[in-house]
Amino acid sequence: MSPRVTDDHALALLAEGVLDASPEEIVRVAIDNGVDVAALETKVRAMIEARVAAAAQSERTDFSVGETVALRSDPKRVGVVTAIAPSNRATRYSVFIDRRVETLYASQLLPADIAPAAMGATVNELNARLTALQLAAPSLANLYSLQSGRIDFIPYQFRPVLKFIRADRPRLLVADEVGVGKTIEAGLLLRELQARRPLRSVLVVCSKALVVEEKWHREMRRFDEEFVTLSGTDLRHCLDQTDLDGEWPERHARAILPFSLINENLLHGYPMRRGGTRSKGLATLDTPPRFDLLIVDEAHNARNTDTNLHQGLRILADNAEAVVLVTATPIQLGTGDLFSLLNLLRPDLVIDRPTFERMAAPNSEINAAVAAVRGGQLDWQEKALENLRRAAATDWGRVMLAPSPEYRAVMAAIGETRDDDGRVRLIQRVEALHSFASMISRTRRRDIGEFTTRKPQTVAVPFTSEQQTVHDAILEVQRAVYQRTHGTGPLGFLMTTIRRQAASSLHGLVPFLETILTRRLTDIERVEIDDEAVDVLDNGIDAIRDEIAAVLAQARLLAPTDPKLERLLTIVAEKGMMANRRLLVFSAFRHTLAYVETALRLQGVRVGLIHGDVGDDDRRVLRRAFALEPDDPDAIDVLLSSEVGSEGLDFQFCDALVNYDIPWNPMRIEQRIGRIDRYGQTSETVAIYNLVTPGTVDFDIYERCLLRIGIFERAIGGSEAILGEIATRLQQVAEDFSLTPSERQVRLQQLADNEIRQIAETEALEEREAELFGVRVSRRIDDEIAEASSRWLEPEALERLIGLYLERTLEVGRTPISGQGPAKTLRLSTEARRRLVPQRTRGVRPNLLDREWEGWLRGDQQTLGLTFDRATANTDRKLSFVTPVHPLTQAAARALAGDEEVHVSLAVQAPGLPPGCHPFAIYQWQLVGLKEDAILVPVVADAEIARVFMDLLLSARDAPSGTLPTMSMLEALDSWHHDLWLERRAAHIAQAAEIARFRRDSLNASHRARLAVLEEQAALASEERIRRMRTAQISRAAADFLEALASLARDEARADILARRVVAGVIELEG
Repeated sequence: MSPRVTDDHALALLAEGVLDASPEEIVRVAIDNGVDVAALETKVRAMIEARVAAAAQSERTDFSVGETVALRSDPKRVGVVTAIAPSNRATRYSVFIDRRVETLYASQLLPADIAPAAMGATVNELNARLTALQLAAPSLANLYSLQSGRIDFIPYQFRPVLKFIRADRPRLLVADEVGVGKTIEAGLLLRELQARRPLRSVLVVCSKALVVEEKWHREMRRFDEEFVTLSGTDLRHCLDQTDLDGEWPERHARAILPFSLINENLLHGYPMRRGGTRSKGLATLDTPPRFDLLIVDEAHNARNTDTNLHQGLRILADNAEAVVLVTATPIQLGTGDLFSLLNLLRPDLVIDRPTFERMAAPNSEINAAVAAVRGGQLDWQEKALENLRRAAATDWGRVMLAPSPEYRAVMAAIGETRDDDGRVRLIQRVEALHSFASMISRTRRRDIGEFTTRKPQTVAVPFTSEQQTVHDAILEVQRAVYQRTHGTGPLGFLMTTIRRQAASSLHGLVPFLETILTRRLTDIERVEIDDEAVDVLDNGIDAIRDEIAAVLAQARLLAPTDPKLERLLTIVAEKGMMANRRLLVFSAFRHTLAYVETALRLQGVRVGLIHGDVGDDDRRVLRRAFALEPDDPDAIDVLLSSEVGSEGLDFQFCDALVNYDIPWNPMRIEQRIGRIDRYGQTSETVAIYNLVTPGTVDFDIYERCLLRIGIFERAIGGSEAILGEIATRLQQVAEDFSLTPSERQVRLQQLADNEIRQIAETEALEEREAELFGVRVSRRIDDEIAEASSRWLEPEALERLIGLYLERTLEVGRTPISGQGPAKTLRLSTEARRRLVPQRTRGVRPNLLDREWEGWLRGDQQTLGLTFDRATANTDRKLSFVTPVHPLTQAAARALAGDEEVHVSLAVQAPGLPPGCHPFAIYQWQLVGLKEDAILVPVVADAEIARVFMDLLLSARDAPSGTLPTMSMLEALDSWHHDLWLERRAAHIAQAAEIARFRRDSLNASHRARLAVLEEQAALASEERIRRMRTAQISRAAADFLEALASLARDEARADILARRVVAGVIELEG
């Protein structure tokens, strides 16, 4: 709180005590308390006048129709007089209050004082108010997720967020390449949504492998979100509760659902234990669960429309408020994958395959228009306009593009643009006309730019003769198993895994086989070895137990000599002599890692080990130790890791890694290398040591295939789908014991040739179709983020807002937040903490942030470590991270974004602008209806000042003169504002009518097509339960259509701009 406000409060207290005193007594009290005599006399007179006015007001007994009145018993309840019934005893008034008409007597009413009080403020208080206003009423122009996660700031990861908030519906396909950070992008989308609306329920659907390795749990913790994994029992309970209550249970409001549970039972109901009918399923619930946000990872698994997975996801998506599909499937027009996913995402637009192809037709002309605008030649406007006219002349363009308000607005803007700045800004608007641009966000590694140069080295280390004998014995067992099973079933997979462990480390083979035989391999260990190993790895072990025991006996007799380990020790020693001594060593096998760790420690190497069962806190401790400078006593020089262990950890400070064994899946290789070859890597090159053993299948796969497709030299274009297909074929070749070694090498080489060609074709296709689908990465991403940033939402602004809120709420003289650096301390007494405990909203389960904050407020700790800085929060997870969605920030925003108007007197250095005192006002506009938004509109007489006014506020200070606007100034500002408001309101209403007409046409077309598809499916259904499901879907589609039309009509009728003046003042511009 400012000193001036504190003095006013003290003055009022003194005046209260001397209201009935003599003038001499007032003078004496002022002198005794060190208060200006004239100020105290003025305060006393003002308080006496207010008392008299209040008394006169309370005696009023006559009110007029249309007058605003308040209840004498509860002055906060305000209404309007609608009718008067005179009486010879007491006049009765009809008052519209609380949405109904009440009959009240004059003695029960008071004139309502509804004029908001104007409050004097300092520039610091003004800036806090502007922050509160932007938080309480989010604007589409601002990003609220920029400082919202415990993550590194990587600009391109905000591209999906920008697309999401600008789209007409919150639905997006995030189709980035491997290693771009799709999970983080989904977290940013979650935070952005949460800053704009209540986000009570979120469902993540993903593969079982991602569930086992807790990838989503781990990444969502970066955003202070806590998710639970649904078991089959949990899911059944949730469906039963949804059937009973009509809502998904709050206890599972943040949930992760594995693909494997989206089955027949989920869709059509679980069989009852005692026979009879099934329980309700997704397809038969009267009210399907409605999630505020649905995220589907690896969504390409749902591309087949006939599967339970696709049908279940369709029901969930149709009933979700916002949907994000995450996939790395390439953008290919030649396959049905993209159509299937977009139809799942936006069935209202991408109705069927012919519609999908018609949608693509205008995009080549739109690309030509973009090229013309970007080129900026003398005739760029004519060329761009002609290209867009041709785009609008296509089948899709005539129906959907030409009638759209944005198309006409862009055409007009092209014709009116006169400078290069305006032309450059037009590029994004023209790109946004692409049919699919608002639905797809795709970032490729080459779009971002190569992070560094990869320098792979093949380190071939032969077996000793003794090791070769053990390896050959394993091959004999595998050959026998192949002949017995004809190369099918889990036994083949098991033996291949054992052989891969042998190629990784024969000294790690002994404990691995012991673990296999005793069935002590955990789920996370299986995923570390291979995604497919979750369910099959130890199936059928009893059938070959004797053979495994024989191999185990041989392996136990191995001499300690190990050339492969010795070569690693040499690499470690050589790296230890370099300026950057850090070395990251990967293995898919935990027993290999343990063996290597023991050997390194015996050599005195400072080493750490992380794998999937190492806790998050320990992982972060090891990561910090690995990042320390070599001369720090707590530093480690070598970090051993599995892919799962390093998931979510970035090591851009390390410039070398060792593949102690080679994964057969290129995607896993890319994930390993991506730990160091990533955004923020300062070294120009990264070294990649590949340790391989000649004579093994692993060596053949490495040399004949993986090395040739280039995975070690660069990030391969394409997708998980292509890379996963390579892994599947490699597995098939490796397990085929009908092939001789030479035949296997030829087959691997053919496989490599085919994949190299496919990768090249895919990359070329993507180059063409990045244009076709409008998903080429904008080179202006930094500019776009800058334009969407607000200085009033930055960490310093949040700290200022919260500091002022705590001062006022707790009535203390200064902020209770201390600390010079980014790490802060909040110190509050028990009484103060209790005053801040938020009131619970009935029926809403508090999220992790809410629980942690309320836990501290109700606890016995007086201090809380916190930070407003993203980098600090990422480094120290024990600090509370205060972001726009933190409950303390939200409470502060609600408190300071009140109805009172702020009056300020400001001064600022502004060379080049008209000097002198300029009255100004800031109005808050709430755009309601079909296109809702909130914006702050400055009003100043001088148009040049008005254009840069908000920027001037950033460097303004309190003016020594203290000049405030007069009533005549305020009336003039209101008059200017009215002209602005009238023009913008008319445009807003007209735009709403255009959008409504456009959406009605779209709704009618999509409903007819959807109904035709459902009726055809119902006619073809042979099973009664399928017919029932299709009939229910037809009924639901009809009801949804009618509701959508009614909602559209309501929103169109609501179109308006609600305005209020929130700031007024005088700003003195100094040359």
